[in-house]
Amino acid sequence: MYCLGTSLLHPPFREINFSVIGQYVDYLVKEQGVKNIFVNGTTGEGLSLSISERRRVAEEWVTKGRNKLDQVVIHVGALSLKESQELAQHAAEIGADGIAVIAPFFLKPWNKDVLINFLKEVAAAAPALPFYYYHIPALTGVKIRAEEVLDGIQEKIPTFQGLKFSDTDLLDFAQCVDQNRQRQFAFLFGVDEQLLSALVMGATGAVGRMCCFLSSTYNYLGKKTNQMLEAFERKDFSSALNHQFCIQRFINFVVKLGFGVSQTKAIMTLVSGIPMGPPRLPLQKASREFTDNAEAKLRSLDFLSFNDLKDGNLEACS
Repeated sequence: MYCLGTSLLHPPFREINFSVIGQYVDYLVKEQGVKNIFVNGTTGEGLSLSISERRRVAEEWVTKGRNKLDQVVIHVGALSLKESQELAQHAAEIGADGIAVIAPFFLKPWNKDVLINFLKEVAAAAPALPFYYYHIPALTGVKIRAEEVLDGIQEKIPTFQGLKFSDTDLLDFAQCVDQNRQRQFAFLFGVDEQLLSALVMGATGAVGRMCCFLSSTYNYLGKKTNQMLEAFERKDFSSALNHQFCIQRFINFVVKLGFGVSQTKAIMTLVSGIPMGPPRLPLQKASREFTDNAEAKLRSLDFLSFNDLKDGNLEACS
C-alpha cells in the first residue's frame, strides 16, 4: 500500500483564515483521497510565516485532522536552530505524527557532517517523534547528495524515519533506496511528474512539493494520482503509465505558463471552492489569464466537469 500526502496551502494568506482548515481537511479526504499531510512546507509558504503563525497552523491541522487523517507531519525547518527546536518541541506537544527539516539555506552546511549535526540537534528536541529529512536542493542551494546524508544517519539520529526527496536526480534517489533496503525507512518522493519512475525505484509514497517549477498538485489531482498508485500496486503498469502521462499533460501545460505556489493557490481555489487567498511577498498573485488557461486545460483533461464545453473533450484521461 502506497501512501499519498500533500504539502498544504494556507488560506487566505495576508492573514491566515484558520476557520476553513476543517473544510480543507474534509476536501482532501473525501474528494482527493489524501490522508497524509505535510504542514508548513514549501507549498504552504512555511518559511514566510512567523513562528507564532507556524505554531497555530500546526495546531489547527492536528486538531481538525484528528480521526480523519492518517498522519500529520510538521515541517519545523528554520534558519535559526533554536526556532527549529522550539517548533519541534511544539509539534510533539500538540500530538503531531512526525517532524521534517530542510537544510539551513542562508549560512549553509558545507558537508554532510555539518548538516547531520544540525539535523541531530533538531531531532533531539522531539525525541519521541519520527524524524524526516526534507531534501530540496533546488531551493536550499545545499547540494549534498541525499545518499550521503542517509549513510549512517540512524546511528546519529535514532528517530530518523525517512526522506522526503524533492529533486529530479533519480540516480541519487535510487541509491538512497538501494543502500538502505534492510532498514524500514520511508522514501517519500516529491516530484509529482516523475512519481511513477520513483515507484519503480522503490518509493514508498509521495508528498507533492514545489521544486524547480511546480507546486504540489496532489491538493487537486490527488484522486488521479491515487488511481496511478492503485494501478501500480496491482501491477497494471500500462494503466499506471496512462495516469502519469495524464498528470504530466497538465503539468507540462502550466509549467510553460509559469507555475509555482501562487498558481497552485489559484488552481486549488478553482477546483475546491475553498478560498486560498493570495501568497505573501515576494510572491505575486496568479494572473486571471493563467487561471482561465489552467481551468480550460483541467476541463479538457476531464479533471473538472466539462459540461459547458461546446466541442466536447478531445483529450480526456481515462
